Amino acid sequence: MADTRQVVEDYLKDAEVEWELGARDGEFVVTLPGERKLKTVVSLLVGEHSLTATAFVIRHPDENETEFYRFLLRRNLRRPGIAYATDEHGDVFVISRTPVAAVDTAYLDTLLGTVLEASDEIFNELLVIGFRTSMQKEWDWRISRGESTRNLEAFRHLLDHGEDAAAAE
Repeated sequence: MADTRQVVEDYLKDAEVEWELGARDGEFVVTLPGERKLKTVVSLLVGEHSLTATAFVIRHPDENETEFYRFLLRRNLRRPGIAYATDEHGDVFVISRTPVAAVDTAYLDTLLGTVLEASDEIFNELLVIGFRTSMQKEWDWRISRGESTRNLEAFRHLLDHGEDAAAAE
């Protein structure tokens, strides 16, 4: 276990990522920058027999739960070595468990890249499936008050009905 901890620590020191020691013995907390999701925080927990990677993806959906979770389950079929899972609240995580004997620099690089991709790549799709109504309310509220819609720009094509309303008049 101590050898694996050293491998992880050495890798993180050399990698260009933000990280710190976690609260649990053998835990490293890594912050990875994203494109769709601002950041993905990954807990790497070195145990006696395995390295467990866990990253929060998104909270429990407000709507379309069946479609939301079915989408994630289908994605599990495409991701070797990692899986989407939920906690008791329905919040979504990416998880992976690997025998410590398999942990080396190349593996850690692949693991963090795969976890980031699994968290970041589908984030906007999950927002549309599980939070569309909330996003529409937020958009409409911001527009009515003249507030910035910058954080919702990726969804303008779904949320902005201003052009449709103007064309209908």
